Amino acid sequence: MAPSLLSTAAGVLLLFSLSSAVSCSATTRDAAYCPTTCGVADYLNKYKPVVDKDLDEMEDILGRITNLTTGATEKVTYMKDSATQHQKSGGDVYYKRSASILDDVLRFEKTIVSQEEQIYQLQSMLESNKKRMLDLKQMSIQLDQKCQDPCKDTVEIKPITGKDCQDIANKGAKTSGLYYVKPLKAKEQFLVYCEIDSFGRGFTVLQRRRDGKVDFNKDWIQYKEGFGYLSPDDTTEFWLGNEKMHLLSTQSTIPYVLRIELTDWQGNKKHADYAMFKVGPEVDMYRLTYAFYYGGDAGDAFDGFDFGDDPSDKFYTSHNGMQFSTSDKDNDKFQGNCAKQDGSGWWMNRCHAAHLNGKYYPGGKYTEKDAGESGYDNGIIWATWHSRWYSMKETTMKIIPTNRITAGDGQQTGGVKQFGGLGDN
Repeated sequence: MAPSLLSTAAGVLLLFSLSSAVSCSATTRDAAYCPTTCGVADYLNKYKPVVDKDLDEMEDILGRITNLTTGATEKVTYMKDSATQHQKSGGDVYYKRSASILDDVLRFEKTIVSQEEQIYQLQSMLESNKKRMLDLKQMSIQLDQKCQDPCKDTVEIKPITGKDCQDIANKGAKTSGLYYVKPLKAKEQFLVYCEIDSFGRGFTVLQRRRDGKVDFNKDWIQYKEGFGYLSPDDTTEFWLGNEKMHLLSTQSTIPYVLRIELTDWQGNKKHADYAMFKVGPEVDMYRLTYAFYYGGDAGDAFDGFDFGDDPSDKFYTSHNGMQFSTSDKDNDKFQGNCAKQDGSGWWMNRCHAAHLNGKYYPGGKYTEKDAGESGYDNGIIWATWHSRWYSMKETTMKIIPTNRITAGDGQQTGGVKQFGGLGDN
């Protein structure tokens, strides 16, 4: 009986090993298959017939074990009855022998009962694994259907190119996605994500915060070149790069509007627009400049905010005209290093009322204790909407030529200044 039980257990272990083998892990060599699941389906289909055969053999073994156990139980009952009859007949010698045999039988019976419990557990496990196998078979069918198309190991990049995303939209591009752009003074083209809407507007996206998966605590070179991940479905986080922002924002005779879009943890969305937005060259430490607040419902946090700590709060938290700072290149107006204490690069003053590259805090609310050793407000902040102890869930920075900003979206709000007719449709 023991070899049969071992065979059964081995079969169950084989099924467990199959169940674990079909999962994808980012640390395995097969991780490349995970995006399309084609490799998973191939693996499952390869071993499915073997496992089906093992399941049939397990059922046969369990059936034979059950028959053997039933026969042994009947034999034990017969021996018990025989021992009782000998005891009643008064045969002393036979009685002693029967009693000895009966003791052996009782021990044998306990062993059988114990093995019956093991068999019952194995049968339960078999039924459970049968259901899991059916689920795996169904999954295999679904994966087969998904894998009818060839596996894609490249990202789709749209064929139209231009100097920015509005130029690409003007050339006929209708859908958002990844495009190559080459600003007038750029030595080579580079990849950007273009937001193209139904009004034919093409926004060039400079920054995205989505889920906190990208660490924005980077040095000067990384902020200069850009970091994070551009994706065709626009689900990833990135900083396009200060040098690219400079080339894009300073190339055109028609100035750009910077649109900042914010989403809080309750799902509310607001925006702020800044006219004549520019990022200076590296020799000027990528200085941020704009002409005026063009409008929006998020408020003008770039102009600073009176936190009530000091009469100079608003002046020393404005951002217009500030140079870019990182932990390894301090260009702010503070006696310390704002970028170092806040853990991210930005156009710091002393220090900020708006900080879209701050630390990502799930849930939004955080405290001085959460901020770490410095205790300063280091979240993703827009002080004219939420307090400095509230960190935004999602942010976007994107630019578009001023003559296209109001085309059909109706987002402009009160306080907008006239801009020489360039804001007209």
